[in-house]
Amino acid sequence: SAAGEIDLIFRNGDEIVCVEVKASKSFARAASHLSPKQIARLCAGAEDYIGGLPRGLLTPMRIDVALVDGGGRVEILENALM
Repeated sequence: SAAGEIDLIFRNGDEIVCVEVKASKSFARAASHLSPKQIARLCAGAEDYIGGLPRGLLTPMRIDVALVDGGGRVEILENALM
């Protein structure tokens, strides 16, 4: 949306799960690439997305971060930005 981009959006029952994917040589390095400005854009984009759903801002949601290391391993941080 104009508010921001979301890498992945899933539905888990009634809950919407927005996921930001960050990759680097290590999980810690990948996590360090998530800036406060980007977090604000992610939150704004997620809010804009769920605002267009039938339940609007009453829709249960969370924002996860998927960290990918140099070996292709993935670590999911659930509800990382709330």
